[in-house]
Amino acid sequence: MAEFLVLPSVVANARDGTIARWLKTEGDAVAAGEAFAEIETDKAVIEVPSPRAGRIARILHGDGATVAVETPIGVLTDEGEDSAAVSRLLSVAAPEKQASANGHATPAPAIEPAESDKGKRIFASPLARRLAREAAIPLDGIRGTGPHGRIMRGDVEAFAAASPAVPAAEPPARTAEAPAPDAPAAAVEVDIPHVAVPHSAMRRTIARRLTEAKRTIPHFYLNADIAVDALLELRARINADRPSDGRLSVTDFLVKAAATAFDEVPACNVIWTEDALLSLRRTDICVAVATDGGLMTPVVKDAGSKSLSTISAEIAELALRARDGTLRPEEYRGGSFTISNLGMYGVSDFTAIVNPPQAAILAVGAIEERIVSWDRMAVDARMMRVTLSLDHRAIDGAVGAQWLSRFKELVENPMRILV
Repeated sequence: MAEFLVLPSVVANARDGTIARWLKTEGDAVAAGEAFAEIETDKAVIEVPSPRAGRIARILHGDGATVAVETPIGVLTDEGEDSAAVSRLLSVAAPEKQASANGHATPAPAIEPAESDKGKRIFASPLARRLAREAAIPLDGIRGTGPHGRIMRGDVEAFAAASPAVPAAEPPARTAEAPAPDAPAAAVEVDIPHVAVPHSAMRRTIARRLTEAKRTIPHFYLNADIAVDALLELRARINADRPSDGRLSVTDFLVKAAATAFDEVPACNVIWTEDALLSLRRTDICVAVATDGGLMTPVVKDAGSKSLSTISAEIAELALRARDGTLRPEEYRGGSFTISNLGMYGVSDFTAIVNPPQAAILAVGAIEERIVSWDRMAVDARMMRVTLSLDHRAIDGAVGAQWLSRFKELVENPMRILV
């Protein structure tokens, strides 16, 4: 029996998604649970499994199409069903939407099948397809340098760099009506030659959340300079007996130290809501990871109960899949605290914006050699500057200072982290 394949609501509160690519073409067989398409959300690229075995009889929305959740994107039929079954399904209204809160269902409009691409199939990596789509570059004009002519990220970037500048679109004419109080800012006029790269769903989400956080959260900041000689020496001894792909990073130690500090200062492990202050009973620490599409914060869940080796392995795996765009929603949603480490880029110190609904974020700068005074003697030490940004609605200054003091003590005495 013919049925619609719909775009699933793969992320809580998601309203739409983009079809990164179809993994099946029209006429292909698909097994129950087998992925038939990749959907790009504002955070990751997720495979969509088939609800049952059958055949992809029709593709209604092709690669690059952005559609609302629960919208039919294809038609699945049983083996042996002819095109008449597809025509019958398309001739009636699409499946009804989920019942609303009052218990009444609203029928969706009839679906018009989109014309599928019957030309030569273009092979390209998911990232290359996304970059080309965002830059409005047709893939059929790019020569691939990957295996068997596959178009890679570098091919798209090289094509964009060699293409003539694309002028910014002229803003639409405004009516004589007075603008609303929250009307968007006027279009920016740029005289410098440039290429207009449309915002991805991820970039728009990042921009919206950061603007909201900076506008609504009363931030305050605490700084600390931490001596890390003991930590680096302990790390070197541990890594000497570990394989190259399993060595501990400084961030691994910081995550474990932060989780331990929260265990000892639980008043900092909180989330502000308008109705109550939520005192968390578990420490889920997000680690900021830079990706081509923007910053992502995969979560190390219940970090306080895990060993340093387990934390290290999880961070490495999560960071790899964050850059590949293959994180599952539950791996980047939530979290009680975030660590953002820009030290590897040579940044001495910086302040970070709290990631709502969390109440704090730690910005970690580079490790630098300095001459410092200890017991009235000048000594050479390796120092790291950190900045703790906090939501003053949820955490008072003294409580934040207590947590930072404990965190510093643990980092400077790293053997206590391993206990």
